[in-house]
Order: sequence, then structure tokens, then C-alpha cells
Amino acid sequence: MYRLYNPNSGEHFYTSVNAEKKHLVSLGWRYEGIGWYAPSTSRTPVYRIYNPNAGDHHYTTSTGELNNLVKLGWRYEGIGWYSDDTKTVPLYRQYNPHAKSGAHNYTVSKEENTWLVGLGWRAEGIAWYGCE
Repeated sequence: MYRLYNPNSGEHFYTSVNAEKKHLVSLGWRYEGIGWYAPSTSRTPVYRIYNPNAGDHHYTTSTGELNNLVKLGWRYEGIGWYSDDTKTVPLYRQYNPHAKSGAHNYTVSKEENTWLVGLGWRAEGIAWYGCE
């Protein structure tokens, strides 16, 4: 999974599609490398949702969260990738209550999670799992 950062909005974006990664880099996004490895399929999809008003993406395994955001005007963009059902590598989710865009971050790094929480982000636990 490729991890990109938009220095204008503060959003991190995650994709498995190399062409999408290259296109975003051409628009000024910073490529931050491989964020994690995702299985090609599993019983646990990670849904990708887009907020057209804020220009922000959100990712979740929860159909309840997905449906609630769609009711609020977010656009469902499909399954972005899958979570590892064997729960090998946890991805931590953090929320920035002060951000207007890019309010969530996802990382395999426990150190990054702890650092962001120290800066005022809220730890939201494990979002999904990557594989080795």
C-alpha cells in the first residue's frame, strides 16, 4: 500500500494502484513510501469513502461507519484493499480533532501513533491489519 501526503490539505492518502500514486505525485502530493502490505483478498474489506466538501478520504472496515458517512454526503468509492484476517500487522488509527481535512492518519508504526497522540491527536485503536 502506497502512502502519500498532501502538504496543502494535510491529508494522507493510501492506495494500492501505482498509476493513482504516480498521478497524485504529479499533482504535488509527496510519496512517503510503502505504508504496509495488504492481502489481495480476505473476508474483511477496507472501504474507501470521499468527502467532496472537504476533499478528504476516510477508510474503514465498518459497514455502519461507511453507511453513516454516506448518509452525511460522503461518496462511497468501493473497496480500497483488504485487512489481513490473521491479524498479523496492526494499523493504528488516529484522529486530529482540530483538522478540517486530513483528520485521520493510519500507520503500522506504534511510535508514530504515540507521537501524534502526544501532539493532541486521539488514538482510535486498530483500524485493520496488514500482512508481512
